[in-house]
Amino acid sequence: MQKIKLNDEVIIIAGKDKGSTGTITKVLDNKVIVEGKNIAKKHVKGNPNSGVAGGIIDTEMPLAISNVAIFNAETNKADRVGIRTNKDGNKERFFKSNGKAIV
Repeated sequence: MQKIKLNDEVIIIAGKDKGSTGTITKVLDNKVIVEGKNIAKKHVKGNPNSGVAGGIIDTEMPLAISNVAIFNAETNKADRVGIRTNKDGNKERFFKSNGKAIV
């Protein structure tokens, strides 16, 4: 079970966007893409056959998964994630600081 999943609210703990929060839009192997964060300029070559205009575009680049932490709304801080088995026998993620399950 992954500790950080799609649509999780995370806070960036390292890098140029340190301290900002966002939602995960894509999870790669050991990298994540956070909505509106880690923006880089990318030069794109045009292709008239497919209707793609060339130029410089802003794109979201991946962040290492170690540079983000899940955001705990109750404490308004970054938190660690644990995995436990609940009463029904299913695995669930929980915040290490207060033990509440992550929905």
